[in-house]
Amino acid sequence: MMYEDKKPAVSVVVPCYNEQEVLPLYVKAMQEVIKKMEPAAVEIIFVDDGSSDETLKLLKAYHEQNKDYRYLSFSRNFGKESALYAGLKAAEGEYVVVMDADLQDPPDYIPEMFGILQEGEYDCVATRRGDRQGEARIRSFLSASFYKFINKLSEVQIVEGARDFRMMNRKMADAILSLSECNRFSKGLFGWVGFQTKWLEYHNVERAAGDTKWSLWKLFKYSIDGILGFSTVPLSMASYGGILFCGAAFCMIVFLVVKNLFWHDPVAGWPAMMCVIFLIGGIQLLCIGISGQYLARAYTEIKNRPIYLLRESSDEEDAKTDSKSCKKQGRYFISLDSYNHTAHPVYPEDKKRISGRL
Repeated sequence: MMYEDKKPAVSVVVPCYNEQEVLPLYVKAMQEVIKKMEPAAVEIIFVDDGSSDETLKLLKAYHEQNKDYRYLSFSRNFGKESALYAGLKAAEGEYVVVMDADLQDPPDYIPEMFGILQEGEYDCVATRRGDRQGEARIRSFLSASFYKFINKLSEVQIVEGARDFRMMNRKMADAILSLSECNRFSKGLFGWVGFQTKWLEYHNVERAAGDTKWSLWKLFKYSIDGILGFSTVPLSMASYGGILFCGAAFCMIVFLVVKNLFWHDPVAGWPAMMCVIFLIGGIQLLCIGISGQYLARAYTEIKNRPIYLLRESSDEEDAKTDSKSCKKQGRYFISLDSYNHTAHPVYPEDKKRISGRL
């Protein structure tokens, strides 16, 4: 738009999916943080990931009360990774925070992060959980096992207990945005781009309200995305396994031939042989499945579909409101298209009055 406010110093990106119960608590907590951040300007970008409850209605109400509470709303549920990417893309601040709305990421850490980054020694301040109090044992065990496993397979190291909650400078945020892949695993992307990172540790905090959207199955699928996105070791393991079984099969054939020729001992034990055949067949299918997963991801990337689709946003609503206001006042309003940078004039009803008026 023609009239631009001063850009915020900090943009806070908050993915939301059916968070109507916790949003009021989150906004209240952030209001206290924003006061501590003064005089630095802070904007909050809520990304509604196709919620089916009253999340979007609440976000619109917050935006009406405070224009620094912006929102984006997807046409459907695209997932948290897409929401993070959309929020980063919309962020205008020199520093960008990504965090969840459930208050498991303590907002009180934001001023401390801001102070550390302003010193200029670090590009990012990230957080990790020092413990998993209040979490189910099986969930804690699987999470710890995942971090150990992926760090052995991948060149990109992920700190155990690392959260998406972090503040980064504009240079690092732009680096993340330059990675426009569809199959996203943010924890891996944050590590892949590098940059100097300082880690802050805190005790695990339970959700302030509502239920978690991450079931064990969703976490399992997410971990598979992380492994396949940052390691080709599974493919190598399939290849090495094939070589190993071919060698074992060749040795067995030689043994059976020699045994039958010299000792005239017919081959027995068909049940055991069937078990071996089924075992080898299962391993072959596993290897084909691993290859198929990599191929499916390559296929998804080649199609080059957008990472998300917007249904509406606060920026669009504000632009419509400003346009109507300009028409009523007989002003010439120009909106710039972010893709082709083409000016689109919106004329008032009386075109004769346009000349020389803004």
